[in-house]
Amino acid sequence: MSRVYNFSAGPAVLPEEVLREAAEEMLDYKGSGMSVMEMSHRSKVYDSIIKAAEADLRELMQIPDHYKVLFLQGGASQQFAMIPMNLMKNKKAAYIVTGQWAKKAYQEAQNYGEAVKVASSEDETFSYIPDCSDLDIPEDADYVYICENNTIYGTKYKTLPNTKGHTLVADVSSCFLSEPVDVSKYGIIYGGVQKNIGPAGVVIVIIREDLITEDTLPGTPTMLKYKTHADADSLYNTPPAYGIYVCGKVFQWLKKMGGLEAMKQHNEEKAKILYDFLDQSKMFQGTVRKEDRSLMNVPFVTGDKDLDAKFVKEAEAAGFVNLKGHRTVGGMRASIYNAMPKEGVEKLVAFMKKFEEEN
Repeated sequence: MSRVYNFSAGPAVLPEEVLREAAEEMLDYKGSGMSVMEMSHRSKVYDSIIKAAEADLRELMQIPDHYKVLFLQGGASQQFAMIPMNLMKNKKAAYIVTGQWAKKAYQEAQNYGEAVKVASSEDETFSYIPDCSDLDIPEDADYVYICENNTIYGTKYKTLPNTKGHTLVADVSSCFLSEPVDVSKYGIIYGGVQKNIGPAGVVIVIIREDLITEDTLPGTPTMLKYKTHADADSLYNTPPAYGIYVCGKVFQWLKKMGGLEAMKQHNEEKAKILYDFLDQSKMFQGTVRKEDRSLMNVPFVTGDKDLDAKFVKEAEAAGFVNLKGHRTVGGMRASIYNAMPKEGVEKLVAFMKKFEEEN
């Protein structure tokens, strides 16, 4: 069986050489006589794995020293509660709702205080990013929350919102490590790794140290306090050890590829191939306002449900899998994360051209 071109939104494609390396080490990690899946998270050998992963991530993102890197569980969705539990000192926060996940985070925050929706693009099925240069942010808001790249709708913030001095919290699950980022602009930047970094089950939280306090909302479970994990270097309890190990391999792969500047260039080239085709195609159209397009997730439609279904079916038969769009948008979606090779996008476009000619 040869590998397919996997356009899944997550869990998603991983670099082939990372998978091969993990396979080679599956039964015996570096002479330890066991798999990383089997070793104690308190062992010296595992300690070096998690420490190296953090060091490589810090190097890739140039994370300042006064930020902690936490490897946690519960996915991005658990952060929807953890963030307000730890940060809502004034019981108020501003949310910009640009998609399903931002909306879920906004709804979850209402359990803990007053979540104020300061901007939204729901009026046009989240197909654009609203102007965030002069938002009406409450003075006493504890933070401003965004989802930076919207996996389902294929939009991406090109400019961060003007938070008017408030702490910015960003979910970057689907654009994590796809381009350079200035971590110092955020209070918390976090994401589930199953889209662009590793296997599902790990969420990475990069948090400014002054936001890590004992002063959480009453009733916050021990496991949902950032301080618990920061004080224990992500080893308070058994972490998702194998997932972190694979993430570490992906960080090393990214360094070998030339780091985040090189990835950005690679991702822009890939996305351009697909968007250029969509812009001139008579059958397929993109669904996002041009200036807000994501480099990672590209939704498109034919305008005919039956034709969409036929395309997805024939694409799968030709080795292009997981192209069905999210149920809220319909049509198709190609997620072209870091590990998707350029040739995968070129071949997809060639297939789309052929499909258009035949139909």
